[in-house]
Amino acid sequence: MVRRDSDLLVDRTEEIQRLRSLLQRGSPQLVLMYGRRRVGKTYLLARVWEDVRAFYFTASETTPAQNRVALLTAFAQWSGEEIHVEDYPTWRSVFRLLLDHRSSEPLAITLDEFQYLGESPSDLRAVASELNAAWEMQRPARPLVFVISGSAVRTLESLNAGGSPLYGRFAWQHRLRPFNYWYAGELAGFPSAYDRACAYGVFGGAPRYLAAIDPSRPLSDNIIALMLHPTGEVRELVRTALLQEQGLREIPKYMAILRAIGSGRTGLNEIAQAAGLEKGTPLRDMIDRLIGLDYVRAERNLGAKRTSPYRYRISDPAMRFYFDTVAPLESALATQDPAAIWQEHVAPRFDTYMGRIFEAIVEEAYYRLQAPLGLPLISEWGRWEGLDRDRRPLEMDIASRLIDGRVLTGAIKWNRNPLDVHVHTEHLSMLDRLARSGVAWAHDALDPASPLLYVASNGFTDRFRRAAESSRDEVYLWTLDDLYRDA
Repeated sequence: MVRRDSDLLVDRTEEIQRLRSLLQRGSPQLVLMYGRRRVGKTYLLARVWEDVRAFYFTASETTPAQNRVALLTAFAQWSGEEIHVEDYPTWRSVFRLLLDHRSSEPLAITLDEFQYLGESPSDLRAVASELNAAWEMQRPARPLVFVISGSAVRTLESLNAGGSPLYGRFAWQHRLRPFNYWYAGELAGFPSAYDRACAYGVFGGAPRYLAAIDPSRPLSDNIIALMLHPTGEVRELVRTALLQEQGLREIPKYMAILRAIGSGRTGLNEIAQAAGLEKGTPLRDMIDRLIGLDYVRAERNLGAKRTSPYRYRISDPAMRFYFDTVAPLESALATQDPAAIWQEHVAPRFDTYMGRIFEAIVEEAYYRLQAPLGLPLISEWGRWEGLDRDRRPLEMDIASRLIDGRVLTGAIKWNRNPLDVHVHTEHLSMLDRLARSGVAWAHDALDPASPLLYVASNGFTDRFRRAAESSRDEVYLWTLDDLYRDA
């Protein structure tokens, strides 16, 4: 965790330690790292090596032949060797050149956007085979890390799948994901927990989006300039995010799916109707692709059968804000003052929007604070929504099975005023309604040994605290500031 004006890394402690430890093994190590665009792979891999001789090359979206020439040219400039391109007509000869480079120091080599070294999956498989052949050649032991990286998630994952020439060759395979709420707050740079949470709710965890924030200006100014304005930097990045994902075709259909989910359609039938697409395998496959890219998540109620339908929600906060708030106002934003639209249309419903984002923040916070606070281990984090036996709607923010068999339940409220005792009594009443409706886990949740977790952004009244703490032996009451405490 560092200041925004630093050239060092925020978070990525696990990745940094792992990569540096691999270089200390004294023998060549092959690494596979991938993740969707804008999550900071290039930033990490270009800065992770301290006092280490390192060569870094990013392939571009051109022909493999041009990438081969560019790689050889870059390596010649970096190494100082005289290299004639015509002497290295195959990828095997190129990889041998890299791996045979003589250095008295530990050496790190990174080939980023590796997927562009082949024009098709079969082409890339052939490139991987050439790398495998070069890698298998006998060489003296030396401290060397060779990193293959890229943003085509499925393509890169396939390099270590069964049947791939490189299967089983990697010392470490890792997917880099966006920052969680905590590290997003660190990069956003606002001093208050409220502004950090809201920044995460609007800009998400992609480092590229967060880096555009100016914490010396009010959060609302940043939202207006970066997300609402027609030329907003982050708005444009989010709008074109799918276009940057290699392998996605029929982008308008993916955008239609996200618009449908962002407008509140969570079931497959609803999504199909709102997107103007047929319900069936192609639609499910497209949703699965969006899930694989961390843009969408699938949810079921705690205890639901495997055959129960999923509910789909946009999981990336920046994309959720875009499709929930920006997209419906596109016409107005194109012709009217974004600051006025913020004031009249966005700000009045912003607390409602943050309510669902806050639930995701609490889930991330629980896992971040579990070890330092000694919290019960989670087997399945979840929630519950539906109808009781009297057909009355019921929604529970936390309904999670613990490893020890107990059930953790509770409420999450993005509140302006301290939470009063009625929220606690209503929660116990909902548990009783669920138990009487035949929901099995609710009986376990009513057991006095099962803990309660209440999270209120602006705290609790004394009456709430007394009632909740007297009802169970294990009760956790968190405010927004508690979620941003140092772990």
